[in-house]
Amino acid sequence: MVFEMRTEKPVEMNEHDMQCLSDICLAPYLQLGTSLIRKGRKAGGNMYRHQMDTFAILIDYGYIDPILLKAAVIHDVVEDVPDFDLNRIRNCDEDGEEVLKLVLEVTKRDGESKADFLKRILKKGSQRALILKSADRISNMISLGYVTAPEFIERTCDDTEKYVLEMALMVDYNMCQELISLFVSRYNYLNAIGYFDKKKAL
Repeated sequence: MVFEMRTEKPVEMNEHDMQCLSDICLAPYLQLGTSLIRKGRKAGGNMYRHQMDTFAILIDYGYIDPILLKAAVIHDVVEDVPDFDLNRIRNCDEDGEEVLKLVLEVTKRDGESKADFLKRILKKGSQRALILKSADRISNMISLGYVTAPEFIERTCDDTEKYVLEMALMVDYNMCQELISLFVSRYNYLNAIGYFDKKKAL
């Protein structure tokens, strides 16, 4: 599977991209995403805000693909909303089926370990899935700045290093660079609080 890696990050949105975005109707997907408002996060806030952060990161990196953006604002609903009815995505609009397909690509399946989930996206994911998971992980890594549990920070960093950096490198050089910077920042924090020294002493 060969993807063309994006190497240039847009400086600002141009008129053409603005017009393309004006033709995308996100409202039905934003409504679905609000089902995550009650789902809290370790870093504070809630999962709905995380969907919107992921969406904003994609816009920041110049992505205006409607399927990608619609999936971004609901990418965790299937995994985090109990008994979620998939037809709610299918019936959103004419893109519903494709959006659902992408959401399912980035959703951890029943019985699937976190490692197997990330390996599946890395080895079999579509270009959209790799881009979406990279943006999702950028949001997660930024949120680690507000997390005080060092074990959780280490696990997230390890997953990022083993799987997500390669995903980003396949599709977007600048996303990969941001992830590396965030990874280094969090590992420096763990070093600064003596976390690794304490682990060695156990």
